[in-house]
Amino acid sequence: MSSEYSYDEEGQFFPFFIVTVAGLVTIPVTYSLLRKSTDLENTAPRIKSSFQPEHADLIDGHRRKQKRRERKHKRMIAALVGWAMIAYMVYLMSVTARSTPKIWNPYEILDVPMSATEKQIQSRYRKLSITLHPDKARPDPAKNETLESINEHWVEVIKAYKALTDEEIRNNYIQYGNPDGRQSTSFGIALPQFLVTEGNGKYILLVYGSLLGVLLPYFVGKWWYGSQKVTKEKVLVKSAGNMFKEYNERADRNNVVKILSSGAEFEEILHGHKADAGSGQLEKRILADGETTLYASGMTAKDRDRLQDIDDATRRKALALLWAYLGRVELDDKVLNDEKFEVAPTALALNEAFTTIALAYGFTQPVLSVYYTSQSIIQAMPPDSPPLLQLPSFTRTAVKKIEDAALSEARKHITIQSFMDIPESRRRDLVKDAGISTTAYDAAVTVAKQLPRLVIEKTFFKVTGEKYVIPNSLVQFVVKARFIPPGTPNVPAVKPSDLEDVDPDESDPKSRRELEAETKQHQVPLAHAPYFARDHSPRWHLFLADARQGKIAVPPFTFTTFDKPILDEAGKPTFNVQTLKMQFQAPPQPGEYKFQMHLVCDSYVGFDDKREVVMVIEEPSKAEEVESDDEISEPEEDTIAGQMAALKGNQPAKPKRRPARVEELSDSGSDTEEEDEEEGDSDTDTDTDTDEE
Repeated sequence: MSSEYSYDEEGQFFPFFIVTVAGLVTIPVTYSLLRKSTDLENTAPRIKSSFQPEHADLIDGHRRKQKRRERKHKRMIAALVGWAMIAYMVYLMSVTARSTPKIWNPYEILDVPMSATEKQIQSRYRKLSITLHPDKARPDPAKNETLESINEHWVEVIKAYKALTDEEIRNNYIQYGNPDGRQSTSFGIALPQFLVTEGNGKYILLVYGSLLGVLLPYFVGKWWYGSQKVTKEKVLVKSAGNMFKEYNERADRNNVVKILSSGAEFEEILHGHKADAGSGQLEKRILADGETTLYASGMTAKDRDRLQDIDDATRRKALALLWAYLGRVELDDKVLNDEKFEVAPTALALNEAFTTIALAYGFTQPVLSVYYTSQSIIQAMPPDSPPLLQLPSFTRTAVKKIEDAALSEARKHITIQSFMDIPESRRRDLVKDAGISTTAYDAAVTVAKQLPRLVIEKTFFKVTGEKYVIPNSLVQFVVKARFIPPGTPNVPAVKPSDLEDVDPDESDPKSRRELEAETKQHQVPLAHAPYFARDHSPRWHLFLADARQGKIAVPPFTFTTFDKPILDEAGKPTFNVQTLKMQFQAPPQPGEYKFQMHLVCDSYVGFDDKREVVMVIEEPSKAEEVESDDEISEPEEDTIAGQMAALKGNQPAKPKRRPARVEELSDSGSDTEEEDEEEGDSDTDTDTDTDEE
């Protein structure tokens, strides 16, 4: 059996092939573009504020640039090209005349029905021979008939007659669709024949060679080497190595800023002449005398020495730009100001990667320093700055005057919540004396009353389904907290039931709506960070530390969403009690274990919580005693279960003597026997709630 290949010479099926191939690529790309983003920064609400910082156009420019990157223009172009190609192919399908091969049918040729008998077929053949035989038929010029066409038609009539009267030929037609038996196999290729003609072969080979030998290896290699250049935190491997080398277990916040400047990402921002352009002017501005600090940028003398000890021009300028951003220093140069806002998001990404390095060592101080540095970068504030600088229009000089007048004791700074707790009239007097206008003050208060301050109401340890925490059990540290923005009046009291953590009843079926309500998570508004050129969704880091050793006992659990609504439909606080849980294995020995709990928000300064918590590990025997009290008693002999036990050879327990009053009720025919039972305490929590420091 031979095989033949036929090409789509008329271009009838080539469009179908192109539509199929293009659709396999275009449809997934289009879906990825139209699919709603699940990134926290794209789904969270925003804090309402009319404040516009200086150089807001530069900050918004970087935000728009980031949005353009997120839109994935390459995918958009690929989708447009793909749909344009599909549309053109569909157009070709609609206008191309398609010819279908005619199937050889002997019944149709003889013009007899398929139910015709052999006698009817012979009669029909004789009639056709009178008019169609070449010796009798004459060509008709009006029908474009020729002698050759008459002969060919008569041959078809003879073949059809034999196919329907000869048993062997008829079987061939039935089995193979042809009176001559099995034919050669033909494969149709949906490619125009001009692509495979002899003259065009070298061009086709050139195209295939370019695709398979050049473009495919290039894109695969680019993807591979690109994936190997970055870590899972999306920073360059070189940057992670540089920060790893500079890690210090006693690193403070100022030192972390210097470590972040070692990121190789800054080489892409400050490439070429940008590494040196304006460096002298930049350092002069950040090292100028400050009004409330040693230097205008908030740097210390040690920070100045660290800067001047750097020989690499790119890193030195990156560090100077970071301090200019943190200190909100005006550089009097549009390019330098633009670079100042550009380095901040990169520094935050590096800071998140440095968190992983700090956690690997397990020391508390560097981890806290990294978290506090995140606050400084998002709010554009030097380390150890007064929290009031987060409010719009509050400058360092104004904050210094407010703190000097408001602080009656030797505290370092006043927090936003403490400031908002001051009576309204007193607050207005303070800001007026500090030189802040009434309009600016009102705008600042509006923002302050929207900030998501998480207030802890209760903390405790528990083991699911158990009354006590025993060695090596799976412990949950539960934090009950509410979002209470600073200055919120008439905060409702907490319901005691909301502070409990009841284990779910597996036997209680829940409706689909209830399950969806439990699994749905709610976000807080995006961080109010007018100087940070990115949208950022706040995160809360919860971990336990051993204060004596200065090491982390339970690694941080990060919370970005919460189980209950934070704001109602009108944007007002709901004061719902949120539940934060972290799970870990209990120590192997009984006793009291003291931990230092840290709850740190990565976006706001002064909203952190630190307190001592105590976990009590009981002896396993104590838990066994509780279990023995709850064991099911043996069946009594006068019950059905007791009789079944007796049949199995077990000795049932003797029936208990009922009280006389019960016997009297039974004798009188009463069927309302009641017994009072004491309910054991089902609270499995070990309360460790202490006063907030």
